[in-house]
Amino acid sequence: MANVDASALILLLFAGLGVISNNMTVSIAMIILLFLRVTNLHQTFPWLEKYGVTVGIIILTIGVMTPIASGRISLQSVLQSFIHWKSLLAIGIGVLVSYLGGRGVTLMGNDPSIISGLLIGTLIGVAVFRGVPVGPLIAAGILSMLIGVGK
Repeated sequence: MANVDASALILLLFAGLGVISNNMTVSIAMIILLFLRVTNLHQTFPWLEKYGVTVGIIILTIGVMTPIASGRISLQSVLQSFIHWKSLLAIGIGVLVSYLGGRGVTLMGNDPSIISGLLIGTLIGVAVFRGVPVGPLIAAGILSMLIGVGK
């Protein structure tokens, strides 16, 4: 049992939890990390640790902004979002969530030990409450406010 790769087991466990919770995003991410680990591509881990969140946020931003780029959301629609109370509330909540996400990135960078808890909580939220796995950064931001750490 001394030759067991604990990191690989944890990745497999999270991949399995992703499958059980119907969270393919987590499962695919864990399988990719496991693949990188068992091949000699694990040398990419320092780069992924340093830039992975940034690259992910860039890809997420591209996905969110595509309707504007494709013309599905017009300039008029964007301008009207400053008139309607629901849109103004959405803007305010967007600002709050972005702020919390920024605090979350800082906390996760400063205290990586909380990442496992955030992932487990996200998996439980997806599996039990039919949530969507976008919460770890925001959850870390809320946690940073509760424990007084971060920006």
